[in-house]
Amino acid sequence: MKLKDRVCIVVGAGQTPGETIGNGRAAAVTYAREGATVLLVDCIEERLAETEAMIAKEGGDAVSFVADVTTEAGCKSISDHAVERSGRIDILHYNVGKSQGDGEVAGLAVENWSDIMNLNLTGYFLTCKHALPVMRAQRSGVVIGISSMAAHGAHGNMTYGVSKSGMNSLTKSMAIDNARYGIRVNAIMPGLMDTPMAIERRASEQNRSREEIRAERARQVPLLRQQGTGWDVANAALFLASDDAGYITGICLPVDGGLSARG
Repeated sequence: MKLKDRVCIVVGAGQTPGETIGNGRAAAVTYAREGATVLLVDCIEERLAETEAMIAKEGGDAVSFVADVTTEAGCKSISDHAVERSGRIDILHYNVGKSQGDGEVAGLAVENWSDIMNLNLTGYFLTCKHALPVMRAQRSGVVIGISSMAAHGAHGNMTYGVSKSGMNSLTKSMAIDNARYGIRVNAIMPGLMDTPMAIERRASEQNRSREEIRAERARQVPLLRQQGTGWDVANAALFLASDDAGYITGICLPVDGGLSARG
């Protein structure tokens, strides 16, 4: 097992209800399968319970913790709980994000900008702020932020893209600042993924079928004209969290079926 006896926090371990598995839930299950003790974090208890039940069914070790990552107190409570329960933090995986309410600059309400930035970027900063001192004291640790290919280029979700660009920059800064402590910090940039967050919201907002949205997105992907899944992101995260990636820090890894190669 690649993560035997390691303590892992997955922020965003619940998911939007839907037909497929989300990136956060898939990562939590994958970490548990590889021997990690997983602290499942989300703001909705019922969604955490589903993830915890999946892990328990496979004999894994996971416990749920409800926290609001839009507040510093909420972010601090995550690290405090992990240390109180397990005595250390080996992996911090931040998988929280939203794009609802986004739009163009000229017509975007400042409240919508703030909501998206607070969750996507400030929550990442605050969660790391309180986990990194624990990792520094250990002189080891891994941070993985789930960014997005939306960080590159213009698209409909302007604030979302800006927040993910910020995640990438913050990831690189933290990688350099914490390298001397043996802490690795990387990001993953998913492309067009078949996850509930991506499909269910668009189906609802556009009043279109899930199948139509899936087909439209899949046509854009060079690799076999298929979207990726939460498991693709989870497998990349497992690699970055494990000793297999022991000499890798400061990267923003595309998991996108070749979208970024097209330029």
